[in-house]
Amino acid sequence: MDLMESGGGLVQPGGSLTLSCAASGFTLGSVGWFRQDPGKDPEAVTCIRGTDGHTYTVDSVKGRFTISRDNAKSRNTVFLQLNSLKPEDTARYYCAAILRCDDGSDFHPHYWGRGTQVTVSS
Repeated sequence: MDLMESGGGLVQPGGSLTLSCAASGFTLGSVGWFRQDPGKDPEAVTCIRGTDGHTYTVDSVKGRFTISRDNAKSRNTVFLQLNSLKPEDTARYYCAAILRCDDGSDFHPHYWGRGTQVTVSS
């Protein structure tokens, strides 16, 4: 089983990035994206439910960040589109297999990827 993020990097304020979360060895169900600053707990950002595609996004990034999943039969990759990036979005971004994706940030992650660094700076 493996969960791997990619797509991070250095971007100027106002720029965009697309992060990917690819699973191998198991089928992705519900997935959440989190971000973490050094020395702090991970912050839930957004999630997508495996059964019906329902999504939830925290208010601080709503309208700028969009989660989606591929439409291939495997549906084993989830994306996070980051737009209008701000310096405060700088963090390490992780995807995780989660137990729930309702209308709240309590995602109950149970399997994590290794993360990808996003740095927003001019």
